[in-house]
Amino acid sequence: MTAPFAEATLGPDQTSPGRTKVFVKSYGCQMNVYDATRMTDLLAAQGYSEAAREEEADLVVLNTCHIREKATEKVYSELGKLASLKQERGASGRDFRIVVAGCVAQAEGVEVLRRQRAVDLVVGPQSYQRLPELLTRTTRGERLTDTDFAVEDKFLALRRTAAERRGVGAFVTVQEGCDKFCSFCVVPYTRGAEVSRPVEQIVEETEALAEAGVREITVIGQNVNAYLGADAAGGEWSLARLLERLARVPGVTRLRYTTSHPVDMAQDLIDAHGALPQLMPFVHLPVQSGSNRVLKAMNRRHDADAYLDLVARLRAARPDIALSSDFIVGFPGETDEDFEATLDLIRKVGFASTFSFKYSARPGTPAAERDDQIDEDVKSERLAALQELVEAQRRDFNVATVGRTVDVLFEKPGRHDGQIAGKSPYMQAVHATGGLELIGAVAPVTIVAAGSNSLAGKLAGGAFREAPL
Repeated sequence: MTAPFAEATLGPDQTSPGRTKVFVKSYGCQMNVYDATRMTDLLAAQGYSEAAREEEADLVVLNTCHIREKATEKVYSELGKLASLKQERGASGRDFRIVVAGCVAQAEGVEVLRRQRAVDLVVGPQSYQRLPELLTRTTRGERLTDTDFAVEDKFLALRRTAAERRGVGAFVTVQEGCDKFCSFCVVPYTRGAEVSRPVEQIVEETEALAEAGVREITVIGQNVNAYLGADAAGGEWSLARLLERLARVPGVTRLRYTTSHPVDMAQDLIDAHGALPQLMPFVHLPVQSGSNRVLKAMNRRHDADAYLDLVARLRAARPDIALSSDFIVGFPGETDEDFEATLDLIRKVGFASTFSFKYSARPGTPAAERDDQIDEDVKSERLAALQELVEAQRRDFNVATVGRTVDVLFEKPGRHDGQIAGKSPYMQAVHATGGLELIGAVAPVTIVAAGSNSLAGKLAGGAFREAPL
C-alpha cells in the first residue's frame, strides 16, 4: 500500500492554440503522479499540448487509484461529468475522448467500459507506452481495454522528454509492484510482481533532471526498499547502494525514498541515513496496526516489537530522524484491545506525520471475504481517536522546531508578496521572507513560529520581516 495519497493535475496556465489538447488528472500515490507526468510527456511527443482544465481538452486521461472504495467511486463520479461534456462536444461536432488509466483500469478493466459508455479507452499501469497506438485506434470508433502486464520495458518507452518543465523536486520510479500480498491490498493485482529498474536507467534519468535544475530526488516504488536492480555487469544493487550512487550526481542536494515496507528495511539502508548527508532524515514506514494479532491477519510479516526495533535502529543511525506511517483502523476482527495496542505503539514512537484510514473492503482481497467486519460507527470513532493522538504528535513536532535553524530547500514563491516557500529536511512546509533568486537553493532558516500547516522562519543572518503563516 503506497502513501501518502494526493490528487494532482497536470496542465500549464497557458496552452498552445491550434493543437490537440490533453488534460491528465491523477488520483492517489506518488507513483500515479510520476506515471501521469510520463504519459503527458509521451503525448507531448505525439503533438498534444497540455490543457489547463477538462473543458479546454480534446482528450482527458484519468489516472486512477484503487486502494480505497471512496477513491474508486470518485473516479466514476468524475466520469459522469466528463460524459456530459462529451455529449456537448459531440452535439457541436467536436471530438472528445476519455481514457481511464491506472489501478482502477487494471482492476476493473471492461467493467469500466460497461459502466460508463462515454469511455473510449481503459489502459492499465503497465501499458502506458502503447497510448499513441491505442488512441489512434479509438479515432476509428473502437472502444478498447489494454490491461496486460507487458513484456517490454515501459520505462524505456516512456523516456522523459520534458525535464526542463519540472520544478525543484521530482519523483523517479525505481521499483514497481508488490510481492507481499497484504490481505487488505489490491496492489499485487493491479501493479503486478516486484520489478526493479536497472541502475543505469535510474542514474541517467536523475542526471537529466539535475541538469534541468531539479535539486531534490525522491525515489519511489510500491515497496521501494525492496529494490534490487541490476548494473551493467549483471551485479545486484540494494536501495542503499543506489542512493549512494545518486548522491554523487552533480546538482542533487537532497534524496528521499518512499514507500517502505518494514520487512525490507535492511541494515545498509538504515546505516545510509548516518552516512549520506544528501539523504534526508525523514522516513515513511507504514506499520498499519500496533496489534500483533491484527498484523498477522493483515499478512504484514512483521510484529510490533520488530517495528519498534527498526525505529530504534534508525534513531541510532540518525538521532534527529523523523518518522511517518500509515494506519488502518477497523480491520475485520479488530477488538478494542487491538485498537489500544495501536495507540500504544503510536505513543511509543512519536510520529511527525501520519496517514490514517478506515478499513475499506476491496473486492478480491482475503480481508473482504471475512465475516467479522467492523461496524462503520465503530470505525469512525476509532479513527477520530487515533487522529486526535497523531495530530497532537504532529503539532508537538512542529512546535519543537521553533527556535532551531534548519536547512530549507526553497521551491516556489510564497502566498504573500516577498515570501518564498520550501521544505525542511523533515518534509515541513516553511515560509520565509526572501527573494526569488533563492528558489532552487538550500539556505539555513531559523524557525520563529509554527502554524497549523506550515512553519514561519527567517533567513539565518539576514534581515527579517515576519512572514505570514
